[in-house]
Order: sequence, then C-alpha cells, then structure tokens
Amino acid sequence: MSALARLGEVVASPEGDVAYELDFGRDELGVAYVAVRANASLTVICQRSLEPFVLPVAVDTRLGLIKREEEEAGLPPGYEPLLLEEDGKLDPSVTIEDELLLALPLVPVNPAYELPDDVTGPGEDDEPSQETTENPFAALRELMKK
Repeated sequence: MSALARLGEVVASPEGDVAYELDFGRDELGVAYVAVRANASLTVICQRSLEPFVLPVAVDTRLGLIKREEEEAGLPPGYEPLLLEEDGKLDPSVTIEDELLLALPLVPVNPAYELPDDVTGPGEDDEPSQETTENPFAALRELMKK
C-alpha cells in the first residue's frame, strides 16, 4: 500500500495489501467504462475509543470514462463519472486509491467497541437505583390542591 500515498495519510498504518481488479470495456450503449473492484484491510483509528482497528473495505463500482465534464450528463444510471487526463490516459493506481478513499467512512467506529457503563448509564440488566428522587413538581401539586 506504500504506492498509495494519499490513502497512507488517512490510515493509522500504511501496512497492508490491496487486492484489485480493473475491467475495461464498452457497454451495450457504447459507453466506455472501467469496473473497479478492490478489497483492502485498512488500519484506521476508532473515533470512540481512539484505538486503531482493522477495517475491511470493499469497492465494486463502474466508472464511465469521460473526456469532458459535459459528457457526465450522458452517462447511464449506475455509472460514476471518471474524467480522463487530456491525453485520454488513466492511472490505475490513482483510480483505485480514489475509490478506496471514497469508501472509507467519515467517522470510523470499531463495531466491536462497546461504550463504558459510565457513558451509557445503567443497562437493562442492572437493578434500578434504590434512591428515590424528589419530584420537582410535588410542591406544585400541593399548591393545586388548595
């Protein structure tokens, strides 16, 4: 993953591999596309625990290849636009890196992390507190009786 510098800046560890597949072609309408499939296990920082965890990221998208921004409106549904360089070339590593960056959550949270009890309060299994709290409207109730 060291070849993907921008991705390396947003993950906790640049270690790891990315498995990818690019499929270039034209659909039945003649639209040029590249199908991008990529899988990576990225180490990111959980925003609840502030601890690193491994987040599996999968990408499966079809990008319509366009040379001018005006061509975006002509893409069929289900295609994301990919603006090619002026020379018509595409850099596969940049395309894969872009798609992985887009697949990352804005706020990564480790699904295995549970908030501590002092944050979540008593759970369903906890017995209710034996303390009785004073009702703030008890005095008002007494006034209403008069």
